[in-house]
Amino acid sequence: MLPLFLFADMAMLRTGIFTRRLQHMGGIIWLASYPKSGNTWTRSFLHNLLRNTKESVDLDELDHFCLGESDIRWYARHLSEDPQSSSPEMLAKARAKGQQDMTQAFPDSVFVKTHNYLGDWQGYPLHNMGATVGGIYVLRNPLDVVLSVTHHFGVDIDGAIERMAHPNAGSGLSDKHIPEVHSSWSTNVESWTGQPNPSLFVVRYEDLLDKPNVYFKNMANFLGLNPPKERLKRAIENASFKKLKALEEEKGFKEKSKHAKSFFREGKKEQWRELLSESQIKRIVHDHRKQMERFNYIPEGY
Repeated sequence: MLPLFLFADMAMLRTGIFTRRLQHMGGIIWLASYPKSGNTWTRSFLHNLLRNTKESVDLDELDHFCLGESDIRWYARHLSEDPQSSSPEMLAKARAKGQQDMTQAFPDSVFVKTHNYLGDWQGYPLHNMGATVGGIYVLRNPLDVVLSVTHHFGVDIDGAIERMAHPNAGSGLSDKHIPEVHSSWSTNVESWTGQPNPSLFVVRYEDLLDKPNVYFKNMANFLGLNPPKERLKRAIENASFKKLKALEEEKGFKEKSKHAKSFFREGKKEQWRELLSESQIKRIVHDHRKQMERFNYIPEGY
């Protein structure tokens, strides 16, 4: 349940682009991305913006504000047997009902994190579009994503390159999560951004890094929040990589992968220039050229 201190500010979303469709009804605002592309940073910014406190919001409070699409608790009641014994088809079928339940969690629209591509799994949609009012999609240069993927999934660079090109890449069933279907980096990006959609805000990780005051403001305005300058500045600072990394070092972060030493590593761009070989760069460009061209990610000479 959303903490009471957020109710008043969440009500501002009623005037935003998403809730115009549903008037007084709530709906899902997807915070979507391929893994390791800036989703947590975005969630932290929005949480800090809405809560509006002097200090950064604790990392482990992020799920108080933004639900996790794969959280198994939303789907268990819609399964005829224990989730661990349920077939992939049964899990896929339960998704629409579980996501509909998410819209009842808060009085207004609800943010939900997803790494799934925008498509089907086992013959059922991964996202309940009937319960959806819009979304934010954050993407990042795959040449840098691959480096973060190595730490998060416990693979080497070549394994990460292969994973990012695999059409069925995802995560499996666990005691806490139902399967996620990421697909390839290109498929994930194209599925969300391939068609014009006025209810979707698309932003590059690199633009958030280079011009946070511009692009985070655009994000907030898109949601209909239009925050005062000082409030926006404070939220950006409280969600800075430096602050997030310090919070993790001090208190930990429950979303850290068991394969990684920390969730927040560098938070920089273009590290690939020093860490990838010529052949690795060529493989990534070959695998993802079309979408990399769309977002100006092709290095000079490739």
